[in-house]
Amino acid sequence: MAAMDPPSTLKPAEVALAMMQHGVAKHRTRWDMVFWKAFLAGVMLSFGGLLDTVISGGSTALNASNPGLVKVMGGFVFPVGLVMIVLQGLELLTSNMMIFPMAIIKRQIPWWSLPFNWFLVTFGNLTGSLFFAEVLVKQTGIVSTQPYIAYIQSFAIRKVIEPHWYQIFLRGIGCNWLVCIAVWQAAGARDTLSKIVAIWIPILIFVSCGYDHVVANMFSIPLGIMFHAEGLTTAMYIRKSLIAAYLGNIVGALFVALPATYFYLSDYDAGGLRGVEEGEETHAVNAGPLVGGPRA
Repeated sequence: MAAMDPPSTLKPAEVALAMMQHGVAKHRTRWDMVFWKAFLAGVMLSFGGLLDTVISGGSTALNASNPGLVKVMGGFVFPVGLVMIVLQGLELLTSNMMIFPMAIIKRQIPWWSLPFNWFLVTFGNLTGSLFFAEVLVKQTGIVSTQPYIAYIQSFAIRKVIEPHWYQIFLRGIGCNWLVCIAVWQAAGARDTLSKIVAIWIPILIFVSCGYDHVVANMFSIPLGIMFHAEGLTTAMYIRKSLIAAYLGNIVGALFVALPATYFYLSDYDAGGLRGVEEGEETHAVNAGPLVGGPRA
């Protein structure tokens, strides 16, 4: 009798195991590869940010009459960046904020791997975003006309100057809660189209609602500084936006990582995962061999 096809979606316990093993694989990856994967992830995410800018900034009349619709339109196209990152297996800081705590809690990697990876990936994401903003946007002149200049300036001001620090922090929580759900759902999907859909919906929500993603802001806010947004400086961006969004994104990631570890990995140790049902196949997503296995 022919074997049945595997289910199209992994079970939550399988996804949790795959996430933890992502942390092991990332810990074992050479630092130079991690940096360049992070650099490319910054570029990929900025492609999505640019497409959002082209649509939202170019819809002047619609912005005046129906700004909510313009936000949804921009949110609809922005997920292309994360889709490219996930399908290429690149390094994005905000998803690593979920993955590394899970691996550390279950003692699969040393604690120092977390700050080392986060620092390296932060630097890589930032340099990739700045490269894209300066070389492929500012120097190309593709948005160096009105109404795009005014939109880029006003967007950066709305992101940094207008909100309070605590508001950016809270927006960061909501953002990365959704981003980590998107990455979780993509890991659970087996085929490419399902992965794309799984990513698209949570990212559409976070962008349309105006939450703050620390890496996405590494493109849009420096671009506003490059276009001389009034009153906005690099020091202000770092002090008020980057730090607040960074910390908020960490909390948002933990709202996914900690419940997942508690629900699905509570019985996991070096010997295996008791929580996975007997006979159930486990799948690591691009993470190499399993660490341990099901216990008898």
